[in-house]
Amino acid sequence: MSSVKRAIYPGTFDPITLGHIDIIERAAFLFDEVVVTVARNIGKNPLFTVEERMEMIRESVRHLPGVKVDNFNGLIVDYAKTTGAQAMIRGLRAMSDFEYEFQMALVNRTLYPDMVQVFLMPHEAYTHLNSTVVREVASFGGDISPFVSTAVVKKLKEKFEKKS
Repeated sequence: MSSVKRAIYPGTFDPITLGHIDIIERAAFLFDEVVVTVARNIGKNPLFTVEERMEMIRESVRHLPGVKVDNFNGLIVDYAKTTGAQAMIRGLRAMSDFEYEFQMALVNRTLYPDMVQVFLMPHEAYTHLNSTVVREVASFGGDISPFVSTAVVKKLKEKFEKKS
């Protein structure tokens, strides 16, 4: 096993928010390497392509050494095994997140017992924040700058200008 402490932080990140970035910063403090990995969810209809989401993440976390960006398809535990990740990071904003995340953690533990689930809470300023809310506010031309990085503000404006 590698001596590098590697964690993965999977998600859709459509788009990445300041809450996600806060979790990534906290994880980067704990681990040598954090791989933010974008899910290629067939069941969801994302606003941004996987490549666009990866680029927004790269731009938003470039200040963090040891943070990499990748994508995956299929079971996250299979991805974790192939990358040698020892931990999976998950954010918990509210009690409503806990039930789902707890259930998924137990499934992941059954499928990959060697991986540790690490739950991190974002700063309280971001507990109300999610990508769906950001997309909705942006779609109506609202100010999303308190919720996302400047790179994401730009990409969302471009995306909604094209749609109108």
